[in-house]
Amino acid sequence: MRQRSGNVSARTVILLALLLLLFLPFTPTRVASGGVFLRSPQSLSDEYTAAREQMVREQMEARGIRDARVLAALRKVPRHLFVPPEEQGEAYDDYPLAIGHGQTISQPYIVAYMTEALELKPRDRVLEIGTGSGYQAAILAELAAEVYSIEIVEPLAKQAEARLRRLGYSKVQVRAGDGYRGWPEAAPFDAIIVTAAPGHIPQPLVDQLREGGRMILPLGQWEQDLVRLRRTREGILREYLLPVRFVPMTGEAEKQSR
Repeated sequence: MRQRSGNVSARTVILLALLLLLFLPFTPTRVASGGVFLRSPQSLSDEYTAAREQMVREQMEARGIRDARVLAALRKVPRHLFVPPEEQGEAYDDYPLAIGHGQTISQPYIVAYMTEALELKPRDRVLEIGTGSGYQAAILAELAAEVYSIEIVEPLAKQAEARLRRLGYSKVQVRAGDGYRGWPEAAPFDAIIVTAAPGHIPQPLVDQLREGGRMILPLGQWEQDLVRLRRTREGILREYLLPVRFVPMTGEAEKQSR
């Protein structure tokens, strides 16, 4: 009798493989021009979690960011949800990204550096000038009791407010308007962060700092430095921290600098 077990075995393996493919769960996450991506939402979540961890390890910890609360916030906030869909794959890379209307989301390291420099405490009230996509506001909300944020580009303000609400950041209040004069009815603030560069320090913002309060902002038109102000009983102390490049602060700040 001729032995046919080899041929029968091969066909059986192929049939079994086809049957397994038919009964395996199929969970496409989205459809693109190139076809269907066979990746579950959980796998995408795991990928971004890993990307955040790598970002914190290589961009923050390796470059001297030490505040444990700041690092935890950066690990938690989903930065990829604060950039346009086509930019999500680059959300955790070490450079700024465009968010529309001529504005950008700062590179992760600068977000971390500025946040750490604010020396935030859990009960602090913070004012942010330049909401952008809302990412910095979300980081601040992880660290402080109240966050007030002003964005001069109204469509960005509306988008950021909706995004922050959707993600559960209810302690952030967003206002569309010129941030040069701050938010006087909510003052004084323990900390103020400015994420666009004026040519001079806006005095209304300085006036809204409580004693012991800190303000950090990029200062300058062509050559910019990151500056930290601290209000003390003796007056305002100024520290120059590092050279930076931010989009210019528009509106009244632009007019006052001419």
